Amino acid sequence: MTAHDHGAVLVLGGARSGKSRFAENYVLGTGQGRHYVATGRAWDEEMQARIAKHREDRGPGWNTIEEPLDLTFALKTLDRPGEVVLVDCLTLWVTNLMLEGRDLASEFRMLAQFVAQAKARIVFVSNEVGLGIVPENRMARDFRDHAGRLHQLIAEVAREVYFIAAGLPLKMKG
Repeated sequence: MTAHDHGAVLVLGGARSGKSRFAENYVLGTGQGRHYVATGRAWDEEMQARIAKHREDRGPGWNTIEEPLDLTFALKTLDRPGEVVLVDCLTLWVTNLMLEGRDLASEFRMLAQFVAQAKARIVFVSNEVGLGIVPENRMARDFRDHAGRLHQLIAEVAREVYFIAAGLPLKMKG
């Protein structure tokens, strides 16, 4: 990767599919300075443990920014040629926006518009949640639908899209 490489990479997969590891290795392979934007919130002990494990697995050398809501703003602060930003993950961001009653369509549009012209390389990790059983409750169905719409918007402006299953990447675009 050269300092002129930019654009988005979307890495989708199910729970424990290896998507975060794939995305981290992708960023490490660029040889560039690396930033990690964490969207998760430590609501309980289990989530605190997950966040700690992710931090430990990443190791040193990452500039970590925790931003559960204003993702587009956080990315704008890091948007410089030659920078590589890993966002983990979009589905936690969707959850946070829903819980805060934000205008999801507007937030998604702002993110996609920014990503389309970003100077940095941005690698997004997200859970593909639309492949299973239709959820039985309205909020879960809304979440699934919002995540699917966001994935389509980001995939449209991304230069590369990967689907990860059983730790194996399937390149879908780029």
